[in-house]
Amino acid sequence: MKWVYNLGMHLLSFALPLISLFSEKIQLFYKGRKNLFTDLESFRKANSGPLIWFHVASLGEFEQAKPVISGLKHSFPNHLISVSFYSPSGFIPTQKKSPNEVDYIGYLPIDTAKNAATYLGILQPKMSFFVKYDLWFNFLQCLNQKKIPTFLIAASFRDDQIYFKRKGFFRAPIFSFNHIFCQNEHSQSLLNQIGYTNHSLSGDTRFDRVAENAMMAKEFTEITKWVGGSKVMVLGSVWEEDMDLLIPLINSNPDYQFIIAPHDIKSKHLQTWANQIQTKTLFYSQWDQTEKSPILIIDNIGMLSRLYQYATIAYVGGAFGEGLHNILEPIGFGVPVIFGEVRKVNKFPEAEEAIAQGCGFSVGNGEELNEKFDALKNPLLMQNTRQAAKNWVESQLGASAKILAYTSKYLKS
Repeated sequence: MKWVYNLGMHLLSFALPLISLFSEKIQLFYKGRKNLFTDLESFRKANSGPLIWFHVASLGEFEQAKPVISGLKHSFPNHLISVSFYSPSGFIPTQKKSPNEVDYIGYLPIDTAKNAATYLGILQPKMSFFVKYDLWFNFLQCLNQKKIPTFLIAASFRDDQIYFKRKGFFRAPIFSFNHIFCQNEHSQSLLNQIGYTNHSLSGDTRFDRVAENAMMAKEFTEITKWVGGSKVMVLGSVWEEDMDLLIPLINSNPDYQFIIAPHDIKSKHLQTWANQIQTKTLFYSQWDQTEKSPILIIDNIGMLSRLYQYATIAYVGGAFGEGLHNILEPIGFGVPVIFGEVRKVNKFPEAEEAIAQGCGFSVGNGEELNEKFDALKNPLLMQNTRQAAKNWVESQLGASAKILAYTSKYLKS
């Protein structure tokens, strides 16, 4: 099976230039990698110190890595931090607003043995982290051969994943890690079933991240004035399928103000949504801050995680489409969150747990959305849900500290 995989990776490398002509997303994927090794060499020539490498698939996984990155940078300030992304949707916004703790951000090359050897040969990491998933066979094999301590953090495994169905090549990525830090006990059980025992229960680092975000969040002065004393519903990472339900809700609740943060700020649907909303709608990028309207569409990147501080209620999108976005961000502010009915519950365990904790509410249609929204207008229920959110976050803190305590010894030795 190994040769089939490697052949597929080589064919992908050759086909990318052609495929990119027909897809804007693939074009970003291809162009972003054209000068990858040259850029990496330039960075290492200018920055020759010891380095810790993190690989993430996209933006959500980077958020999970951030508390660990911050902790390592604080404990080992002489170490450089490099982060690689697989997806342009994660790389592009992060590159525009790179955290202070990260010294280099780039793409991961296609997973061929040659690329892996070249990449790691230039990068020379002292330690590496993969986050949640996006496990690449040749990279992990090369890390193993070089005896570079390698860890998987925020792991959340499912029964239907190939690691637990097939042996040999398919299972090799798991056994490449020095240690796996699991989000939940079920993931540990699955690892035990295949004979992998170098694991521990750390929890989800996102709780550390959202608690930190809520504590450190700076206000947007203009939005603070816009909100005034009104009740606000923040609609985060919404898609067209979400707005089909939400626009009637907006039109029937003039006593609320609504902040709409679309998943895709370039979507042609934004103007359509504005036309369907019966009240004047402002676009943040064109807003002169003197215009008055209860509807504000955020057509900028990077604001959403801080916008939840203004929410009375939040709605997080994606469940009706490609997958539920981060519901823990509003919960970190003690805000009850409504979201669509999750199709694959085992892929988003936080959704089921939020419901069980009493701060998350799943809806399958517009009628259910109206019911949940109206119910949350009850002051007692609102108070209880806000407290439930705070209690849940507080009970889940500490995942990053556990990971740092274990992995730091590899840098001290």
